[in-house]
Amino acid sequence: MPLLDTRVPAVVLRIDRNPFHHGTLGAVRSLGRAGVEVHVVADTAGSPVHRSRFVHRAHTPPPDASPDAVRAVLQQVAGRIGRPAVLVPMDDASAIAAARTRDGLAASYLLPELPGALAERVADKAELAAVCAAADVPHPLTLIPDSAARAAADVRRLGLPAVAKWSRPWLLPAGGGLRSTVLVRSERQARELYLRTEEAGSRLLLQAYLPPGQDRDWFFHGYADRSGAVRAGGPGRKQSAWPRGAGLTAVGRWTPNPQLRELTERLVGELGYRGVLDLDFRRCGVTGRYHLLDFNPRPGAQFRLFEDGAGVDVVRALHLDLTGRPVPDALPRSGREFVVENYAPLAALRAAPTGRELAWYAPDDRMPGWAMCGLWGRHVSRRLGQRLRATAAGAAGLRRAAAAGPAATSATGPGADPAAGSGTDPAAGSAAVPGVRPSSGPPVPTPGSSPSSLPFLHSPGSGTSGPSGSAGTSGPSGSAVVSVSSGTSGTSGTSVTSVTDNEKASSR
Repeated sequence: MPLLDTRVPAVVLRIDRNPFHHGTLGAVRSLGRAGVEVHVVADTAGSPVHRSRFVHRAHTPPPDASPDAVRAVLQQVAGRIGRPAVLVPMDDASAIAAARTRDGLAASYLLPELPGALAERVADKAELAAVCAAADVPHPLTLIPDSAARAAADVRRLGLPAVAKWSRPWLLPAGGGLRSTVLVRSERQARELYLRTEEAGSRLLLQAYLPPGQDRDWFFHGYADRSGAVRAGGPGRKQSAWPRGAGLTAVGRWTPNPQLRELTERLVGELGYRGVLDLDFRRCGVTGRYHLLDFNPRPGAQFRLFEDGAGVDVVRALHLDLTGRPVPDALPRSGREFVVENYAPLAALRAAPTGRELAWYAPDDRMPGWAMCGLWGRHVSRRLGQRLRATAAGAAGLRRAAAAGPAATSATGPGADPAAGSGTDPAAGSAAVPGVRPSSGPPVPTPGSSPSSLPFLHSPGSGTSGPSGSAGTSGPSGSAVVSVSSGTSGTSGTSVTSVTDNEKASSR
């Protein structure tokens, strides 16, 4: 008997338009190799995913992430399939939309029994700190300012650099220059970010910065079955990231870590969560405690790292559980590696005695890997061209200013704030550390819900975190605050690249 019930097809859903989302390809291959008919509802026209031999049919994605639009498209796809299918959301926006419209999809799709608001609650970075406080899970100190002046005061309290992020990054407008997570280096930058709150569509969070370091970035992938037991998956250590110190997992290794499993099981039990989950943790270099940075209610892009000795990963566990089949007991394969070739090409070439899976290349499905190479080459060339043009324009501006004399350059004199920037910092980034529900302040509308050595794509960084407090700590007037654990104090840091929502979506 096959491992999965091959009579039940699967629909892989992704609203995010990132063509380099290798997690979508991983889900297609995982289910397709098990004999399941796989439909993809995503923007695959320019993506290597559509070249996979395991895609039965690709369907046009919804025009936006609104629950009504997602439900309408999924109902059209269900009509074409003609029988119930397992739905596999691959980004936060699609997971939230599917959960909110679960009742309307129940006749056509198999979904975990998850309360409609829970996926949105854990994905919302302004809610996650309250979730952590309830479950006694460490989380960085978080402040939510209710004015531009308060934002400046909050970064003074946290210490610079501090982390700024938008609570619902899936609502950020495309092409607006706003990034989901930014490392703030000045009070002016914090004020300017706050003034873009309405444009961002969700609240601005300011958080203590936990610096990256060796053996500090971890993740846990799992599947909470209908009984609430955490099955499949396991803990992994981020060996390298893209961008360095701040981004998605370029190389990950399955590494035993009982503390992460205990924290995950405690959180799942407290929430009553059901379904696939992807958690990001950062270990504090001073206390040694693991702080939860993100809770993603869907598979992480590197979930294929955790295919165990029984051939089960979290996506297959989802299909098994929803079709009434038992999920086999886990047979961990500690030491197994996962490598994203376009971000860590040298790691893809070295020996892997404990086993390895590549994100794009596979002997039984070669075309997506070749397509990725061409697409990535064009992407790198375009980014290089943009950087060279920007450098040339900056040099020309300096020459013109020098020719005009001292008056034209007074804005960069001693009284200026050269670190302030424009409110977003395209050369900055940080650990993705989440937020907390504010107890005061005005509400913000929240509708709906390369090779690592290329210096022109990112710059390395490090820093020190600001102080943090304890659960229930009251913040200064004008800011809400919740913290679950302590960090290290400091006021210095260096540049790291900001992580766009597309890059973080692959994540982890």
